Amino acid sequence: MVTEDTAVTGNTGFDGPRLVGRQRERLLLERALQGARSGSGGSATVLRGDAGIGKTALLDWTAARAAEAGLTVLRAVGAEAEMATAFGVLDQVLRPLLGGSRALPEHQRAALESALGIREGLPPGGFTVGAAALGLLAEAARRRPLAILVDDLHCVDSSSRAVFAFLGQRICDLPLVMVFTTRPDGSALEGWPTHPVDVDALSGDDACALLRQWHPGLAGITAARVVDEAAGNPLALAELPRQLGREHRRGTVPLPERLPLGQRLEQLFAQRLESLSAETTRVLLAAALGGDGSAGQPGTWWRTAGARAEQVLDGIETSGLARLDHAGRLAFRHPLVRSAVIASASEEERRAAHRALAEDLPEGDVRRLLHEASAAEAPGERLAARLQEAGSRLALRGGDAEGALLLDRAAAHSTDPDSRARRLTLAAVMSARGGRLPYTARLVEELKRGPVPADIAPLFAYAVVYVDQSHHVDFDSSFTLLPQALAGLAASGAQPFGDLVEQAFFKLLLATAYTGDPRGRRALEAHLEHVSPAARLCHRAWADPPRTAHGVESELRAMSERMATGQEAGHSWLLLWTACAVDGADSGLWRLFAGQHAFATQGSVAKAKCHRHFLRGRWDAAQDCLREADAAEELGYHCNALLFRHYHAHFLAGRGDEEGLREIRARIEPVATKAGMRFVTDHLAHLGALAALAHGRYEEAYGRLRRLMAPGELPLGLPWFHLPFFDFVLAAVRCGRPAEAVAHVAAARAARIDEISEHHAFLLAAAHALTAGPREDQVVEADARYAAAYAVPGAGRWVFELARLRLAHGSWLRRRGRRGEAEDALRAAYHSFRELRADPWAEQCREELRAAGRPVGGGAAGREPLTPQELRIARLVATGLTNKEIGAALGVSPRTVAGHLYKVFPKLGITSRAAVARALADA
Repeated sequence: MVTEDTAVTGNTGFDGPRLVGRQRERLLLERALQGARSGSGGSATVLRGDAGIGKTALLDWTAARAAEAGLTVLRAVGAEAEMATAFGVLDQVLRPLLGGSRALPEHQRAALESALGIREGLPPGGFTVGAAALGLLAEAARRRPLAILVDDLHCVDSSSRAVFAFLGQRICDLPLVMVFTTRPDGSALEGWPTHPVDVDALSGDDACALLRQWHPGLAGITAARVVDEAAGNPLALAELPRQLGREHRRGTVPLPERLPLGQRLEQLFAQRLESLSAETTRVLLAAALGGDGSAGQPGTWWRTAGARAEQVLDGIETSGLARLDHAGRLAFRHPLVRSAVIASASEEERRAAHRALAEDLPEGDVRRLLHEASAAEAPGERLAARLQEAGSRLALRGGDAEGALLLDRAAAHSTDPDSRARRLTLAAVMSARGGRLPYTARLVEELKRGPVPADIAPLFAYAVVYVDQSHHVDFDSSFTLLPQALAGLAASGAQPFGDLVEQAFFKLLLATAYTGDPRGRRALEAHLEHVSPAARLCHRAWADPPRTAHGVESELRAMSERMATGQEAGHSWLLLWTACAVDGADSGLWRLFAGQHAFATQGSVAKAKCHRHFLRGRWDAAQDCLREADAAEELGYHCNALLFRHYHAHFLAGRGDEEGLREIRARIEPVATKAGMRFVTDHLAHLGALAALAHGRYEEAYGRLRRLMAPGELPLGLPWFHLPFFDFVLAAVRCGRPAEAVAHVAAARAARIDEISEHHAFLLAAAHALTAGPREDQVVEADARYAAAYAVPGAGRWVFELARLRLAHGSWLRRRGRRGEAEDALRAAYHSFRELRADPWAEQCREELRAAGRPVGGGAAGREPLTPQELRIARLVATGLTNKEIGAALGVSPRTVAGHLYKVFPKLGITSRAAVARALADA
C-alpha cells in the first residue's frame, strides 16, 4: 500500500526477471492506463486465472507502468483470514486518501469513516459507503490519475467487493484504473461491469524463455521436460527445477515422474518447510494465519521468533518462501506457500498460533474473536455469545455476509442444540441477505436434520422459503410454511426479527403472483390486518388489479415521497413490487434502496430496471438482462437468472426475433413449467403473440392471446393483464373480429382500468382508438379517440406501444385518403422502430408509406438514399461537429446544414445526432 502522494516505481513483489509474454493482457492494461492518463475515462478489469499463473506479476507490471505514467498507485491484497472483516480491503485501498475526506459531504464522510472503523457509529449501508468512496476517489483524481490494484479478489470481504463493484460501474468519467485478480473458483460480483480477462497458461515459446531466465544452466533435455510438466504455469516453471538434484539439472540422471500442479505443487513448498527449524516454521505459521491487513500484526511473528528473530528472518528469506515487506510484515512468495504452511502444521500448533495472534489484538476486534474461536479446544457458550454479538453488529453495518460467517462459528461453539439451531438460522438469513445463497442452502439443509426451537420457527420457515424460491425455483414451501409463520408472529404480537412479518408477507405475495396458487390468495387475505399500509397497497396492486388496484399508482407515489432512504428490506421490496405491478418504477423509487447493497436487493432493483427499459424504449440495454442473468446464475440465484432471461425475451419478441425467442423459451420454459410459474409461462405465450404481430400473422397472434383471456373478460390470476390487453385488441381488429375487440375494450372501461396507472390509462385509450368504426360518419369519433390516446399524461414514455399506435393510426388515415397526415404518423412510428431496431415493425411502416405514395426509399436497407451533400453533412455530424462548424467546413450557412439534417434523419431512420454514426455504419 502507498500514501496518496507516492507512486510505485518498481516491482512491489519479489525481485525477479522481466515479464515474459502476456502481450494481450499487457495491451489491454496499457490501454486502460492510457485512458486514465489522457482523461478519456476510467475502467475496471478483472484478471482471472489459476494459482501461480502470473496474475500478481501482471499486477506488479501494471503498478510499475502506472507509476512511470505518473498515476497514484493504491494496492491491496485479499486474505482468507480477514474475509470476516467488513470493508477491510476497502480500508487498505482508501486509507492513504482519507486526508481528503474533508471535501466530502458530512453524511458521506461519516458513512465512510464509520465503515472503516475510524469513528463510532453504524454506516447507513453499502450504496452510501460506495458513493462516499467514489467521491473520495474523484477528489484525489483531480490532482493525479489513480490506479487501484487488488490481488486475490476471491479472498476480499463481501462488503469491500460490493463497493468495488459499485465503483466499477461509475468510474467511466474518472481518470481511474481498477485492476483485480481472482481465481476461477472465486466468487463473482453481481452487477460487475465487465467480464473477467482469463489469464491462460504461457505458450511453449514463452514458457521456454521464462525458464531460461529463471534457470539458465538447465540441461536442454531437463528444460524440455520441465516445460512439459509445468504446462505453462509460471510458478511451476520457477519451482519445479529447484526440487531437482544436480544430476537432474545437468541431465545426467533421468528425471522423476511427472508432478501435476495444484496440491502437488503445494507439497513442494511443504517439502521445503521440512528443512526449516521449528522456530522458523512457527513464525511462518503465525504470519500465514494472521492475514495481511492489520497494522498491529507485524509484531506477532517477531515475538514468536523470540531472541533469534534476526536469524529466523534470515532463514526465511534465504528459503525464498517469504520476505519482509515495507510495512514490516512477512509477505509470502505465493498463496500456495501460505496454504502449505498451514497444511503442514499440526492441530495443536495451529491452535497455539491462533492464541498468540489473539493476544496481539485489542478486545472487541473481530479478528481477535476469530483467532480465539480457532484456538478453542472445545465449545463454549461465552465465546459463542460473543461471536453472535459481533456477527449481529457486522450485519447492522451492512456486512451481512461476514456476519453470517461469525454466526456460523458461534453455532459451532454452542453447547446445546437449541442455541446452535438459533444461531444457524440467523446465519442462514444473514447469508441470504448478503448474497451467499448456496451457503444459505447448505445451512438450511443442516438445520433440517434436527429439531428447530419454536421461538425461531418463523425465521427458519422464512429461510427455507428464501432458498426454495431463489435457489431451487420451488414455490410449494411458500404456501405450506409462510401462512403458519405469519400466524405465529401475529399470535405472539412481538417483532423479534425486525420486519420479518413484512418480508414473509412479501415472499408469500411474490409466490402467489408468480404461480397464481389459490392457497396464497387465501393466506394473504387472512393476514392483511396484521401488515403495514405498504403491504396492503402491494396486495391490492397484485390481487386482482381490474377490481382492486384503482388509485394504486397515485397512492404509491405519495407513500414513496414520505419514505426516507434506507428502509427495512421488506418495506422496500413491497414498494418496488407495487411499482412493478403498475409499471411505475422510476428514479424516485430507487433512492429508497440507497442504503442497501445486498445482492438480493440489487437483484430486485435490476429486474425492475430491465422491464422498465423495455417499456420506456431503452432497448439498447437489452443485453444487460443476459449479463444480470449470468451473474445471478453464478451466485446461485437461479430464479432471478430465469426472470432476467424472461425479461430479455421481451426485447426479442418486440423486435420480432422469433429464433432468439425460441432459444430462450427452450431454456426457461421447462423450469418455469415445473415450478408452476404462470408469471413466466403466460408471459411467454403473450410474447409469442407479440412476435407474430410483428410479422403480420394476426390470426396466430389472436389464437395465442385468446388462450390467456376471453373477449370481454379481464381474468383473475393474470395480474399483468394490461400488457397483452392492447395486443389482444389489435389482433382482433386486424383478423376481422371487431366485435371481440369492442367487447374487450368495453370490459376494461367498465372496470375503470384507466384509474390504476398512467400506463393502464394509455393502453385503454390506445385500444379504444383501434376499435373506432370504419364508416364515414364515425371519422370524427375516431379522430377524437386517437387524439385522446396521444393526450394521455405520460403517453410519450411508452415508446414501443406509442409507435404501434401511430402505425395503426397512419394506416387508418391512409385508407381514408388523408395521405399527409398518414405520412406524419407513419414516419414518426418508423423512426421509433428504427431506434428500437424493431425491423419487422419498421417494414410495416415502409409498406404503409409505399401504399400512401410516400416511399421511404429503396436500396438494400429499404431506405431512401442520401444525396452526396447530405452524406457529407451526415459524416461530419458523426464526428461531433456542430452545425456552425459543418457550415464553415462546407461553405454553407448553419441554417442550410439544419435543413439538410431535417431530411437526413428520417432517411436514416433516426431522431437524434447521437445516432448518426451508428446509422451510417449500418447503411
